[in-house]
Amino acid sequence: MTTSTDETERIRAYLIAQANKLTPAELATKLRADTAPLRAIGAAVPAAHFAERPSPNEWSAAEVYSHILDMNERGASAIERILDEGALPRPITDTISGQTRAALADAEQYWQTYIVRREALLQRVLLASGHEHLEIQIVHNQFGALNWREWLLFMRVHDLDHMRQLQSITAHFSST
Repeated sequence: MTTSTDETERIRAYLIAQANKLTPAELATKLRADTAPLRAIGAAVPAAHFAERPSPNEWSAAEVYSHILDMNERGASAIERILDEGALPRPITDTISGQTRAALADAEQYWQTYIVRREALLQRVLLASGHEHLEIQIVHNQFGALNWREWLLFMRVHDLDHMRQLQSITAHFSST
């Protein structure tokens, strides 16, 4: 995610305000509803071009989706570690690896991998009171230190950003 400093501050303020306003159940509902379109958005990428980059400097849909899966796993593991152990999670890097998941052949398989992991996280979040270990923070290279509630909401923003990227890839390949 690359944004201007003003945009970064606006997003950070949103994450903090909303995460502290919403209950864990409301956060889980928001994440489910707002990221549900990922399935259809991924499926809209022409299958023949799913692993193809629109240009040499852009990511393929498979690379974007792999990044979404990577961040989903990193965020879920960090939040679960905080909630379950009260322990500082490993540092999280929000960078594209340029790799894809060789075992995943299409958007539906990526979606299934995503939703299984996301639902496991949300089930754990639903068991939380919402006040556990808020002093423990996960540091994002752009948005700074966030508690687990704020990071959970960041995961939504991250997914939405990359859904727009998948839509752009779809538009590119649909027009060629």
